[in-house]
Parts: sequence; structure tokens; C-alpha cells
Amino acid sequence: MDLSIVIPYEPILFGIKVNLHLVLEYAAFFVAFRYYVFLRKKAKDTISSNNRLSIIIGAIFGALFFSRFIAFLENPVLHYSQGWLSILNNKTIMGGLFGGLIGVELIKKMIGEKQSSGDLFTLPIILGIIIGRIGCFLAGIKEFTYGTATTSFWGMDLGDGINRHPIALYEVVFGVILFIFIMKLQKNRNPLPSGSLFKIFMLSYFLFRFVIEFIKPNEFLLLGLSSIQYLCLICWLYYLKTIYKAIAYVYKKLHLL
Repeated sequence: MDLSIVIPYEPILFGIKVNLHLVLEYAAFFVAFRYYVFLRKKAKDTISSNNRLSIIIGAIFGALFFSRFIAFLENPVLHYSQGWLSILNNKTIMGGLFGGLIGVELIKKMIGEKQSSGDLFTLPIILGIIIGRIGCFLAGIKEFTYGTATTSFWGMDLGDGINRHPIALYEVVFGVILFIFIMKLQKNRNPLPSGSLFKIFMLSYFLFRFVIEFIKPNEFLLLGLSSIQYLCLICWLYYLKTIYKAIAYVYKKLHLL
């Protein structure tokens, strides 16, 4: 039984090579969903079970479509040349998140649900991202979650003999910090308006991903930006009203000082 740690890390257990990235990807979905169920039992969910189920279904279908569509746009020439199997297999969490958001909003309009539904999903999503990114890190250069070459002391050989930015680890650290921050906001004596936690997560995570894309070896760029970065800009436009309100709130607080 070989358990030596070399990136990409593919341990041999009982004579079988284990794809830890795939294992942790499925674990991320399972743990995130179980955590969501746990939080829903503890919280007073004002959305009915039927409507909540419809919302989840909308999120799933939106995420399935957009996760693959945005992944295709990361390098459309390459993915098109690789055929439909490659297009269906490639996916990105960014497309999944924004597609899930669009799917939820469409379903809510169809069923007439007016209440915000995102807060209950926020912490489970972040937890799932953390677990999934650990798997991406262990996969090394086999997954496109590695960075450009760097001479920094934190650069790591991810499988090709080049010291690179371990972007997946950066995201794990960011995810842990964001998880703790949102958990503290959730426990605040003066709770934020419903839906605020999910908006904070989306704006923070998409800002982080916009910045981190500059140290990824993206081959397909349009006007110097990747498809992920354009999706980040679209997300910010979607939440433009929220951003204005946040700026106005901060300005008011600073003015009072």
C-alpha cells in the first residue's frame, strides 16, 4: 500500500489507484447537502417544503447547464476540437454558481415565491468548495486549477517540475476565512436582511476569482480577460443595486465618524 505524497496524489489502496479528486468531488456534494439539511432543521425556514424543493431543482438544472457552458468558453477552440464528450465532462464551479442563481430566480418567478432563499445554501456551498478544492490541489496539473510559474517561496511543484502558484490552496484558505466571517455575521445580534449572506458570498467569491484569474495560465483571452472574469463582471452587474446600497451604507457610517 503506497501512501507517499507526490502531486498529483493518487494513492494505491489494495492494488487500486484511487482518484482522490473524484472522491473529494463527490464528498463535497454529499457533505454540503447533509450540512444544508442540518441547517434547515435548525433554522426556521419560511419557505414551504414544496417551494424549497422546486428551488433546489431550479438550482441543479441551472448549475448543470452553465457549469459546462462557461467551462466551454474558457477555451472554445480546444474544447470544440475535442468533441462533445469533452464539452460534457468539463465544468466550472463559477458557471455552476451563477447558473444555479439564474435557475433559482426563474423557478421563484414561476411558482410566485417572493422570499429570499439563498442564505440557507451559503455555508454549505462554501464548505463544498473547500472540500472540492482540496481534491483539485491533490490532482495537481491534471486539473486546470493551478497557477503560473512563480519564484515565491510558496510556489509548489504540482506535477510538471515547475514551481507554480497553488491556486487551489489559495482558494481553500479564502474559503475558510469566508466561512468563518459569514458564520459570525449569521450569529450577529442584529441580523442582516434576508438574502444578504448569499449576496456577500457571491460578491466576495467572484471578486476573489476575478483577481486569481490573472495568475492562471489562461490560453484563451478576449481583450485580456478570461471567460471567468467576464462572468465575474456579469455577476457584479447583476448585484449592482446591492453594491450601491453597501457603498452608501459605508459612506454614511464614515460620515458619522
